[in-house]
Amino acid sequence: MKFMRIGEAGSEQPVVVQDGHAYSLSPLTRDLDGAFWADGPRRAAEALAQGALPEVDIEGIRVGAPIARPGAVVCIGQNYAAHAAESGSAPPARPIIFFKTPNTVAGPFDTVTIPENSEKTDWEVELGVVIGKPAAYLSSPDDARECIAGYVTANDLSERTYQLEESGGQWSKGKCIKGYLPLGPVLVTPDEVDPSGLRLRSWVNGEPRQDSSTADMIFDVTHLVHDLSQYMELEPGDLILTGTPEGVALSGRFPYLKDGDVVELEIEGLGRQRQNYTQRAGKEAQIGSRV
Repeated sequence: MKFMRIGEAGSEQPVVVQDGHAYSLSPLTRDLDGAFWADGPRRAAEALAQGALPEVDIEGIRVGAPIARPGAVVCIGQNYAAHAAESGSAPPARPIIFFKTPNTVAGPFDTVTIPENSEKTDWEVELGVVIGKPAAYLSSPDDARECIAGYVTANDLSERTYQLEESGGQWSKGKCIKGYLPLGPVLVTPDEVDPSGLRLRSWVNGEPRQDSSTADMIFDVTHLVHDLSQYMELEPGDLILTGTPEGVALSGRFPYLKDGDVVELEIEGLGRQRQNYTQRAGKEAQIGSRV
């Protein structure tokens, strides 16, 4: 099944999409939050089969992130060998983790605002994994399969100066700008997705940037969920970002994002995103504009 949230930011409504038609989930749940993922997909399937969900027209309505504000956003660094190489690092022997704040989550077509002092904002197409059941001290990677609610397209936007030059030794400074995680447009349940060989692509102003496959991950999805569960308890609604392939601005081959740029991203079977980028004006420019 495919799940979406539609409507203005802060007032999104949950829907399920089947055969090109959208159906309201309001009779079942207030939102696509952690409480929903525990048993919601099964109840949604039953309600669809019974014709108990009203069809809704979503044409022209804003698409929000397909999950409500997560409790945790756990990110994996350098999980593709070629990206590690373009970053100047050897492939990691164990998963590298860092965190994004929940308010980084945005809709897949929302405008992204670059901070006024940012000169190195970078794009990163990534496979996102949404947790559906608590995952703590799992015995094996196979156990992780039962803990996954679904998969999403994610853009793990990064500010490289904050991340690498002003980091203080940890990456999250460059990852936590509000709106720096466009997500969606849909969450697709595991029965419809094989995460082991999905094509990931990105474009800037129509020019190709990244083109790879999740088959090139160093640590696959179940390995990551199992590994993380040894150090933290993952809860329903939490999000894991599994790393980005080569082809980002950090490589030195492409310019960083600037005011007026357009970024598109796509993961096979999970949908396509498109964001316009605008840079917040500095204080002097803001004062001048009012004169």
